[in-house]
Amino acid sequence: MRVIRVREFGPPDVLKVEDAPEPQPGAGEVVVAVEAAGVIYGDVIIRSGGYPFPLPYVPGLEVGGRVVDVGPDADRRLLGRRVVATTPGSSGGYAELARAATADLHTVPDGLSVQQAVAVFQAGGLAVGLLAAMRVAAGETVLITAAAGRIGSLLVQLAKSAGATVVAAAGGPAKTRAARALGADLALDYTEPGWAERVGGADVVLDAVGGDIGAQALTAARGGSGRFGFYGFTSGTWTRFDPVDVASRGLTLVGAAGIAFAQPPAAQRAATASALAAAASGQLAATIHSTHPLPAAPAAHTALASRATLGATLLTP
Repeated sequence: MRVIRVREFGPPDVLKVEDAPEPQPGAGEVVVAVEAAGVIYGDVIIRSGGYPFPLPYVPGLEVGGRVVDVGPDADRRLLGRRVVATTPGSSGGYAELARAATADLHTVPDGLSVQQAVAVFQAGGLAVGLLAAMRVAAGETVLITAAAGRIGSLLVQLAKSAGATVVAAAGGPAKTRAARALGADLALDYTEPGWAERVGGADVVLDAVGGDIGAQALTAARGGSGRFGFYGFTSGTWTRFDPVDVASRGLTLVGAAGIAFAQPPAAQRAATASALAAAASGQLAATIHSTHPLPAAPAAHTALASRATLGATLLTP
């Protein structure tokens, strides 16, 4: 079978197509014939050398497709079922076939495409967890940065469904238009000076950008009660905080992603199942920016790193 393998860290062209033996499922595992693999920003960080990871490896945490083999202790009724799953360690989903543990697998609800399921299941489960970590309540104003991105676009929809007033912040007119189309009450271009002043005070801020944008978003948190949750740093650096400023303004800082990932496995599975069910019912829709054949993995990484994408990027082996 064909895979994308990384043998050295570096620019996107280190993503090379290679032949590899077909994977064999271990105990409690299945093999999935991959119809779609998610390309996420974490893949870009690891490939570029920004996070310690053993070489060589096959990238790709998220896959969707049909189960074609099951290992010992795995339910044989899964054969032929459409599933989405996370992949183990260095044996990722940028491949024609991928291994996955049954504990890390979800069946795709009827009526939902595999591509939509891949775009929703991990990102949507995290979005559900982030909103729970921030204790978002109906009637509150929620500011979401990177609001046209893979997770941000789902956060906009879920926060709106929870009864919040949603302020979406994104870079450029195309992304602000996309955020408005997803239901944001106000969409602001954070490449424009003074954008944060137009928020009017947010009860909750969810930031995935960090750097200068994150610092500007922090100024938009409502004094005395605002909660600032951070869960990413697509700018390359985390938001810097001045403890004196945070304390004097009466703000709460929340490691929202850490709280979401620290939940018991059953709670995380429930969050993912909730997102998939919402997608199947039409209440939640993933924006898919582009799909690429396996050999175009470098182009997919280049597009994602440029921050020019709207929603999810997929490989279709």
